[in-house]
Amino acid sequence: MILKASQRGSAAELAKHLLKTSGNEHIEIHELRGFVAEDLPGALRECEAIARGTRCTKHLFSLSLNPPEQEDVPVETFERAINKIERELGLEGQPRAIVFHEKEGRRHAHVVISRIDPNEMKAIKLPFYRTRLNEIAKQLYLENGWPLPEGFRSKERSNPLNFSREEWQQAKRTKQDPKILKTIFRECWLSARTKQQFSELLREK
Repeated sequence: MILKASQRGSAAELAKHLLKTSGNEHIEIHELRGFVAEDLPGALRECEAIARGTRCTKHLFSLSLNPPEQEDVPVETFERAINKIERELGLEGQPRAIVFHEKEGRRHAHVVISRIDPNEMKAIKLPFYRTRLNEIAKQLYLENGWPLPEGFRSKERSNPLNFSREEWQQAKRTKQDPKILKTIFRECWLSARTKQQFSELLREK
């Protein structure tokens, strides 16, 4: 499924947006975890109140999960995907809200997770979370047997010898040819169906 996310504040504005009925036939507050409040606006206000004890202004991690148009995805599949994302990004156990929207019979999900660690009173860092979400999205398509969207296919057809400045600098530090490294990673990525297979292929190379 397509995963889109942002780090943000404005708890009241976000709650209002997620509860907006225009454009949605049905809205369900599926889960409020780790809150005293029993409603979405109250839950997100709690996140904001805790964040005031820190310097973090973008204390919320807001995520949308959109499955393929032709698929009728059960709630359990969304829950597994959300839990997987939490583990990968280091957000396990954080207060979260899950909201389901239905439009024209299609279900999609929104998740809001607090970034503030209440024990440390600081925000959990999410480096390169967009890249990591893109990787998880591909895994979800493969695990569920869904056809890969054109966006993923186009990237797979791109030149494997293109590399970023950061990749070039990393290769230079390890005295490797960045073009060769990029090609190796690309070959392993395209051949792997799971994270474990990807790791095994990299070890072999």
